[in-house]
Amino acid sequence: MDTSGLALSRAYFLEVVGPMLAEQFPNLSYTAGRLGAGSDVLGLDDAVSRDHDWGLRLNLFVPDAAVADVDLELERLLPDSFRGLPIRFAFTGQTEQRHQVEVSSVSDFLNAHLGFDPRAGASARDWLSLSGQAALEVVAGPLFAETSDELVSARRALEWYPDDIWRYVLACDWIRIEQELPLMGRAADVGDDAGSRIIAARLVHTAMHMAFMLERRWPPYAKWFGTLFQTLECAGEVGEAIDSALRANDLAGRQLGIAAALESLLQRQNALGLTATTRATIPFWDRPYLHPDPDIVAQLLAGIVDQGVQCLPRGRGSVDQRTDNVDVLVDVEARRAAVAH
Repeated sequence: MDTSGLALSRAYFLEVVGPMLAEQFPNLSYTAGRLGAGSDVLGLDDAVSRDHDWGLRLNLFVPDAAVADVDLELERLLPDSFRGLPIRFAFTGQTEQRHQVEVSSVSDFLNAHLGFDPRAGASARDWLSLSGQAALEVVAGPLFAETSDELVSARRALEWYPDDIWRYVLACDWIRIEQELPLMGRAADVGDDAGSRIIAARLVHTAMHMAFMLERRWPPYAKWFGTLFQTLECAGEVGEAIDSALRANDLAGRQLGIAAALESLLQRQNALGLTATTRATIPFWDRPYLHPDPDIVAQLLAGIVDQGVQCLPRGRGSVDQRTDNVDVLVDVEARRAAVAH
């Protein structure tokens, strides 16, 4: 028997919540699924996941006017348990024991998780305030029933960046590589091996982020970043190169590994028609370090046609590129403030 959180949520809907809705609200237009936060939304939960905030969880999207009534009826009619698990429990930091069927309108859910409704159009600031994890909380989870297309249309609008924003974000990754790749060598040359390794790890993270961007996949938060990277088409070739960089005990090995990863990523980027550059790295002045070919960023930015995107600050990028501070990334208003300038 499948004991994953998604299988449990599906069974909970089909056997308990769905029949209850059919009886109590026969004319209700709704969508049911498992979205939002939680490793189970990504299908990555396991036995360890079950010690907190895991269990009988659902999302139910109904018209605004029906939210309060549906929530009240669920609280009144739901049994105490299903398949031996409690239906009412408290999340971390909370004390109230209540059912965890999150009843909301599609608009309220989108604004709570994204800070905007992509169905109404999105500005450059909206897109840049969107962390990969926030996008996944809307688009990644399965739907169990749909009698309304509201959520489906929202997920379709959130499939990927507009092309100009995509180019800008990719250029920002290459700029970040430009800024730190020579520093990895300089730190090593003055005997700062720890500093060189730290910079190498940051470069690897940026290269992995670039891989997600090139495959048009939203990257998750840190816990699952490497796990979902392994599902990318380029994971074998790029992954081998970055692994060699992380394992290397000298500058030469780190530099060669990162250069190989960048070469592979550039080939994929060229194949997408975003650039037409023949080499990923060039020498850095007269020093024995490497540096990305400046033509890569120039070509990415030259392909942007929207004047508003053309005017975005060079190199700052999306909120994921600006910070890894969890208190910012999980807060919609903080994310929006982080990309305000």
